[in-house]
Parts: sequence; C-alpha cells; structure tokens
Amino acid sequence: MLEAADLVCERGGRVLFRALSLAVRGGELIRIAGANGSGKTSLMRVLCGLLAPHAGHVQWKGQDISDLREEYSRELLYIGHAPAVKGELTAAENLAFACALAGQSASREQATNALAAFGLEAGGTPVRRLSQGQRKRAALARLFLAGELPLWFLDEPFAALDDAAARRVEEHMAQHVARGASVVYTTHKDCDLRATRTVELG
Repeated sequence: MLEAADLVCERGGRVLFRALSLAVRGGELIRIAGANGSGKTSLMRVLCGLLAPHAGHVQWKGQDISDLREEYSRELLYIGHAPAVKGELTAAENLAFACALAGQSASREQATNALAAFGLEAGGTPVRRLSQGQRKRAALARLFLAGELPLWFLDEPFAALDDAAARRVEEHMAQHVARGASVVYTTHKDCDLRATRTVELG
C-alpha cells in the first residue's frame, strides 16, 4: 500500500497544497482533480519520489520512499503529461530505452506488439517526425509492457489522443486495476472510467 501523510508542496513561493494525506491500495483507481496550477502534476511527482515535499512523507509498504529509492522506482510506472521521448530515436528505440532505464526487459516482439496496439510501427521514422498524438501513443506503449508493476501514475494520459486511442488506454487502466494493481491519474477529459475515489486539489 502507498501512504502519504501531511504533505506540503510549494512551488515558486506559492503553497500548492498542505496537510494532504491519502492511501492508495491495490485494486484502486484514484483520480487527482483540480484546476490548472492546483498542483496535480506536483502531487504525482511527489508520490513517485521525483519531487521531495516541503513537509510530510510518502511510504510504500511501510517504508519511506526516500529510503527505498531505486527499489521503489522499479515498482512503478510514471508517464508524464508531456511525452518523454527522444526525437532522434524511433518509437521502438524510445520504448526500449525507457524499459532499460526502468530495469525492465522487453523483447523486440513485445515492443513491436505494444506499439502496434497504438497503431504505430517499429520502423525507422524518428519520433520528431511524428505528430503530437503519435508521440503520446509512443510513450503510452509502455502500458502494454508494465502489467506486472503494482503502481501506475499517469498524468493526463488521454491528452492529444483520438477517441479510439483514449478508449484503449481506458481499457488497459481498468484491466490493470482488475488485476489488483493501483492506478493514479489526472485528466481534464470526460472518460468512461469510474474512479474508486477522487482527490480534489485547489
């Protein structure tokens, strides 16, 4: 279980949230909601261990994530709002690179199938030549290779996607929760997912 207690986050001298506590259990779908600038992305990054809170702590299975470090990072998948892809690499190379950074092995066949699920080819086209939506799909292909990870953090996963791709992401999120894993996400779009609960910021 992931537990956050009394979190305080400040950015640019402004308090985004304070005294924020939540618990995320297996099989839960948690939506982080709020207006732009309310701290949704900052909260996601704090929960992932990518940003230290100004106060409070986050624990995974009873241990502080600042002590677990890489051990914790290997338990989760984080996909940010902006596709973290390298423009000079192909979609397949980006996928292989992301998996390697996460300590995850993926065969060429698995990577090809993951990209194909989003209508992308594993060919030699650099990502910089792809549309914004295609770049987002290239980043989201990791969902199809991260089924064993107990924690997913997805920041605006439906942004820049057409309806078909968005539904595919929704289905995969629902399937992951059904397996007993946890998914924490933000979105400005209406979707068919029914969150276990919503954390409202701002």
